[in-house]
Amino acid sequence: MEDRMLSSNAMRSDDYGALQTVVSALFSDARVESVRRLDVVLAAEANDLPSDLLEVVNLLPPGTYTRRRLCDQLNSAIVGHAWGQVYGTVQ
Repeated sequence: MEDRMLSSNAMRSDDYGALQTVVSALFSDARVESVRRLDVVLAAEANDLPSDLLEVVNLLPPGTYTRRRLCDQLNSAIVGHAWGQVYGTVQ
């Protein structure tokens, strides 16, 4: 997929939605209520996320995360870096 212009200063990355794929995979089993930071880091690395998104994942404080808390933490870092239009946010 080619990069496409979203606004005058933002290009959508070919990796747009890649972090959503990781989050969805971590919580694909309805019985999973929380994951550890280490689980998120390993899943991100295994999915060959770009360095920008690995940086976002590595900003997670140690601990366990429900899906909602994980998404809130990741989205906060994504928005803080102004990468929402580039990589997308997670839910």
